[in-house]
Amino acid sequence: MASSASTFLLKVLAGLASPSGARARLSILIYHRVLPTDDAFNTWDVTASEFELQMRALAEQFSPLPLSDAVERVAARSLPARAVCVTFDDGYADNAEVALPILRKHRVPATFFIATGYLDGGRMFNDTVTESIRAISKPTLDLASLGLGTLVLDTVEAKRAAIARILPVLKYLPAPEREAQAARLGELAGISPSSDLMMREAQVRELHAAGMGIGAHTVTHPILLNTAPEAARREIVESGRRLAEILREPVRLFAYPNGKPGVDYGAEHVQMVRDAGFAAAVSTGWGVATERSDRFQLPRFTPWDRTPGRFALRLIRNMRNADSTGESA
Repeated sequence: MASSASTFLLKVLAGLASPSGARARLSILIYHRVLPTDDAFNTWDVTASEFELQMRALAEQFSPLPLSDAVERVAARSLPARAVCVTFDDGYADNAEVALPILRKHRVPATFFIATGYLDGGRMFNDTVTESIRAISKPTLDLASLGLGTLVLDTVEAKRAAIARILPVLKYLPAPEREAQAARLGELAGISPSSDLMMREAQVRELHAAGMGIGAHTVTHPILLNTAPEAARREIVESGRRLAEILREPVRLFAYPNGKPGVDYGAEHVQMVRDAGFAAAVSTGWGVATERSDRFQLPRFTPWDRTPGRFALRLIRNMRNADSTGESA
């Protein structure tokens, strides 16, 4: 935990980088999972203890806001100094089971973007890949069919490297082929899909009842730019519709899957999100939002630093990086 003097200094620096009012800058953070404990095969998601330290730092040194409020306030030039929002993508069950109690403890609001097709027992392809490689006992794996040759799997480090090579390749395949390739790995590993990794409808309602925001993230998390237009439109519209049914109220926020502007989605998908009735959307374009940002392409970034001091400094450095992914006309 940072000392009171360092906490004060970081707060001052953050205020200089992101003052209130017309010159305000909004930082939007991306998380996916909060793991109960360390996992040798997942080194990219935070653990509960790391997340707790980060949320404490946000509460002490920044001004956490609900994303829905922040979107309106950045346009109205009324953001507080050091404005920051917390968001989660995909809809993992540990968001409700592990992250929610920590968020409530530190009074930090968050918005959860849900890929609705995985609710109530579904499983994302990347998790099938990770669990398959974890379980495979053979020292090598022939993946020439994916252009990856033969991968070595004889150590934990080698398996992590294999996962890091496989996921980017599968991610950009057409959705049916992506799922089929992930299922093939599952068959090789002899694993059966877990039914408790993603949220259930009751957990979506639990988050909402706790005052957290809920947003749409498509149905099956496709790369929209690689998806036929009508299929992409269905993914966007149906995810919002399903969540509205669960919550019995409209869902106004959307997150583009993978989210890189011009790589994972294009201008046509931004228009689809507008047409579907959403009020704002977030990308994974790096930077902070200002009053000039396109509210349908708000930038976000992942806080890779795990210690509170480095975490806070990363936020402050990012506050100097104004959004360049899209400016409103």
